[in-house]
Amino acid sequence: MTRPPSPPQPPSRRMRGFEAASGLLADRIRKAGEKRGFAVSRLLTHWAEVAGEDVARITRPVKVGYGREGFGATLTLLTSAAHAPMVQMQLPALRDRVNACYGYAAIARISLTQTAPTGFAEGQAQFAPAPKAVAVRAVAADPSVIARAAETASGVQDEGLRDALALLARNILGKSKA
Repeated sequence: MTRPPSPPQPPSRRMRGFEAASGLLADRIRKAGEKRGFAVSRLLTHWAEVAGEDVARITRPVKVGYGREGFGATLTLLTSAAHAPMVQMQLPALRDRVNACYGYAAIARISLTQTAPTGFAEGQAQFAPAPKAVAVRAVAADPSVIARAAETASGVQDEGLRDALALLARNILGKSKA
């Protein structure tokens, strides 16, 4: 006996209210990643977690190429020419971290492509510079401002906090009213 054909299912309805942006873009990211060989889109979306902050700041994954032999894929990374020697030294550890993301030894080789941080090619990536330390500039103040700042912070027990509050008060009180 054959069963009668089941009625067509109505299209699935979207959730009511707010949806996470990752849910809306997941299929598009997966399709775009698969075109470049990324079977696991997590490698693209969480590159900083996979590679580490220092390496992720100076590299970008471009594609995963599968050879004819089938003995593992080649991950192609973009990096600037100045950072390439440093990244080259870290490739074995980076390959292990990427394979841990896949869950098996999917990547056999990592190929570096040196590029300028700016340019007109399709594969150009914006490399994030390392955060720079902000220099603290002491404001020269007259003795009356220094005395008022010390008096303002005098009720604090902790010496380090008291000094920081006195410096803050001195900077605020020392600003010109222009």
